[in-house]
Amino acid sequence: MKTSARNRYTGTIKDIESGPVTTEVTLEIAGGHVLAATLTTASAKRMKLHKGQHALALVKASSVVLVTDSDGYVLSARNQLTGSVSRVERGAVSTVVELSLPGGVEVTSTVTNDAVDDLELHTGQAATAIFKAYQVFVAVKA
Repeated sequence: MKTSARNRYTGTIKDIESGPVTTEVTLEIAGGHVLAATLTTASAKRMKLHKGQHALALVKASSVVLVTDSDGYVLSARNQLTGSVSRVERGAVSTVVELSLPGGVEVTSTVTNDAVDDLELHTGQAATAIFKAYQVFVAVKA
């Protein structure tokens, strides 16, 4: 599959909770990390999703928020992956930041240069990649 999403994870569907309008899919990816995806129940039925099924999770880098200090706040976003900054590639307006997670998983985020400066992002720094379950696209073989 060719896609513009920088974050592409293969895994196994571990749980499906269907409601009348939305369905939450839990996907286990490399390193034992778990991602939550929320999609319409109609889409989940059309895709014939089931536990144990191999799936892809796609997340656009622009949907990933980076946090270096939660200052004691608890966040509502279901997907919170903590690692260390492994790459900072500054552009004219935005910067590509890559986090390395335990187990060899990488998460890429694109943020403004101002955000990089405000967070004082640098290689080796601890950070958490955060994104809502609604930002995760699920794909399965037809």
